[in-house]
Amino acid sequence: MRIFVGSLSYGVDDNQLKEFFAPVGTVVSASVITDRHSGQSKGFGFVEMSSDEEAKEAIKQLNGKELDGRAATVNEAKPKEDRPQSSYGGGGGGYNRGGGGYNNRRY
Repeated sequence: MRIFVGSLSYGVDDNQLKEFFAPVGTVVSASVITDRHSGQSKGFGFVEMSSDEEAKEAIKQLNGKELDGRAATVNEAKPKEDRPQSSYGGGGGGYNRGGGGYNNRRY
């Protein structure tokens, strides 16, 4: 089971996240999500425990517990398809999206 970990300090790295969960059970993977361009943490990450029982125990024990000065939000990760879709759809181009007011009339 994948676990979502939110409200992370920007200083937390993958190793610290793994160490935070290690006392509860075997951590299969731990990753802090970073911005693709700047490399800075986005303030959340995911952890995978070796069993669902360990994952549930980790959620119970670690939700709200302090990690690097902040109370971590720990809960079951929701699959991407279950999350509500944004009406904006994730960006993309945008033909004629406003712009200066001078000489902006259509004839």
